[in-house]
Amino acid sequence: MAKGFNKGPAMGGGGMMQQLQKLQQQMAEAQAKLAEETVSATAGGGAIKVTMTGDQKCKSVEISPEFLKDADAEMLQDMVLSAVNMALDESRALQEKLMGPLAGGLPF
Repeated sequence: MAKGFNKGPAMGGGGMMQQLQKLQQQMAEAQAKLAEETVSATAGGGAIKVTMTGDQKCKSVEISPEFLKDADAEMLQDMVLSAVNMALDESRALQEKLMGPLAGGLPF
């Protein structure tokens, strides 16, 4: 057997493990930040406002009382649905912004 042949992963494996641990810590920090950051979207000219966290949890839905005077149920449902979907898109974009660079650090 060649000299040093059996030393394999024990020599360089520690660096890889440290990189993975560091990446894991960075991901946990980014996820915690996402849970705190919020994005908002509006529909109906601002009559409906939805606020969502970066980890896609809805924090609030605000409906203008003025909008309710003239809106029917179907219109209200459409506006709320539209605002929720826009807020989800914003939240996903924030998530990509914060988590995307970390995916580039994966050693696979």
